[in-house]
Amino acid sequence: MQKEFSGLPFEWIDVSLPTEDELHELAAKYKLPAPAVLDCLQSDHLPKFEAFDDYTFVIFRMFDLEGKPNPSNFQQLTRKLAIFFNDKFLLTIHRSNTDIIEYVAKRYCDDAIVKSPFDIVCKINKNVLETFQIPLKDIDKQVDIYEQSIFLKKRIPDLLKTLYQIKRKAYLIKRLNLINKSVIEALPLNHKRSPYYSDMHDYFISIDTLTEEIYDSINSILHLYLAISSQKTNEVMRILTAFSAFFLPLTFIVGVYGMNFSYMPELNMHWAYPAVLGVMAIITIGIYIWFRKRGWLQ
Repeated sequence: MQKEFSGLPFEWIDVSLPTEDELHELAAKYKLPAPAVLDCLQSDHLPKFEAFDDYTFVIFRMFDLEGKPNPSNFQQLTRKLAIFFNDKFLLTIHRSNTDIIEYVAKRYCDDAIVKSPFDIVCKINKNVLETFQIPLKDIDKQVDIYEQSIFLKKRIPDLLKTLYQIKRKAYLIKRLNLINKSVIEALPLNHKRSPYYSDMHDYFISIDTLTEEIYDSINSILHLYLAISSQKTNEVMRILTAFSAFFLPLTFIVGVYGMNFSYMPELNMHWAYPAVLGVMAIITIGIYIWFRKRGWLQ
């Protein structure tokens, strides 16, 4: 579907859900670079900036609210938005319905401050970046909840798996920010900086900073969880070792009296059996007191 927005000092055409033939028709009509058109056909293409003789071509990726809850790649996490523009022309192409284009067009088409397609591109990208605000805040809340649960020793099923899934999501956004940074920094190379660009750049920094903080928090929680799990394992091993130490001498004594010798004088003594039990009790109590004094049973 093709739509043209009016009220601007330049031509803006928006194309949604285009077929391959429609893209080639647009390329022929507006003399678009063939390599960039091929990039438009790739749904999993990463953010990109490329300057041609007549056009600047950029690709942005916005967060997909309808995507998989536990994405493993950029295609499952985000949707692509491709843009061709120069000083007098703007073409936006996307393969899924999005409210961003309509929102920007409705708000800025009649704004006298907007003077170039570059300004609209900056506003579009800022709105693209804003789509990551809600999922990042959700991740931040989940991190706080799991951190409290770990400290309060609340049992959560599949906690390690859940933390890994959250970390994977934050990692994808972090990598995307790294690629976006190169695109954003390259945007003003062929165009004059504007207040819209500064606004978009400042917002990107805030999103990038928030992502880094969340990613570091998740790593800290994972290390904390593994440390606590290791501590619990050590506690269990310490207790098992203590019990082994209790019963090792008893086992030795029982082993001695279980041997089949023809002559064992203790067997004929009247108090031999209770004496042996007493020795075993004394040894056990002695080992217990020794462990307590060394602080191994605290």
